[in-house]
Amino acid sequence: MSRAPIRSSNNPLTHNLLTFSRSRLHGGGYLYYKAPVSRRAGRTQKGQKALSQIAFWGAVELGLVYSFVALGVYLAFRVLDFPDLTVDGSFPLGAAVTAVLIIAGVNAWLAALVAMAAGSAAGMVTALLNVRFKILNLLASILTMIALFSVNLRVMGKPNVALINADTMISPFFGHGLRDFYVRPLFVGILVVIAVLVVWRFLESDAGLAMRATGANARMARAQGVDTSRQIYLGMAISNALVALGGALFAQTNGFADVTSGVGTIVVGLAAVIIGETLLGRRGLLIALVGCVFGSIIYRIAIQLALSSDVIGLQASDLNFVTAVLVTVALILPRLRGGATS
Repeated sequence: MSRAPIRSSNNPLTHNLLTFSRSRLHGGGYLYYKAPVSRRAGRTQKGQKALSQIAFWGAVELGLVYSFVALGVYLAFRVLDFPDLTVDGSFPLGAAVTAVLIIAGVNAWLAALVAMAAGSAAGMVTALLNVRFKILNLLASILTMIALFSVNLRVMGKPNVALINADTMISPFFGHGLRDFYVRPLFVGILVVIAVLVVWRFLESDAGLAMRATGANARMARAQGVDTSRQIYLGMAISNALVALGGALFAQTNGFADVTSGVGTIVVGLAAVIIGETLLGRRGLLIALVGCVFGSIIYRIAIQLALSSDVIGLQASDLNFVTAVLVTVALILPRLRGGATS
């Protein structure tokens, strides 16, 4: 029997970390149950300190993973002015495609690229329903999201797929003297920086300017010779490709893909965008994109602190309540700040 820090909830959105004991089961796998805590004050404080550190970096890691969701949501909502709920389906789609391909022996980096292509296709389906068949953008995204639930089940063949002992994108970076809960956020953080720079340079280019013009005023953009339909296709493809990449990283950092992991993804992405805009404002594209990343990290840390605080008395089942409160506060703060300055 040994001890190992693991995530305590089957819900991937909670991401709570506790110390559990594990015992080997017949036929493979482990059974985890809560370990007894020593009554010695010194050992208890040491264990709580280690737990706090692991929980903090776990929240940072998850915030960085969902930064890709925030970037995708920013492209759809802020740049294209397209309310897109497809992300609730494209996030688990990216996780499902990645997990299935890795188990089949495909290279983890190639699996992530295929996942991005799948997410891009999902976004283009939403754009097709809106542009070609004139279905309201919100309704088109809901239809795609509903369809993707069945698609994800077909891809995995079951509700969830485990990546136990599978080689992932992060595997080569373990065992070099740096603790595991530092390696994961550092690796994901480097990918986030690259994504922010690529999206920023794209939006500053002529193609990005045409996309921004489409979102700002589609009629005026068409008068200037911009193919707005093409821009919607392109924007939705890039947005959902980023979200699917977040799902691919989620599966590899957490060790599983689940068909329900996309529930509430749009709320997380919007909360990150709103928190980032509240803290950093809209002083430019690069600042806005960086704000999405900071907003995602702060959102996850705030949830972790709320659910880990013994004073408040919240539990993992209160996650949706905490999410609603945080998003509400993020929406109210800019109004209060505007009222104070005026």
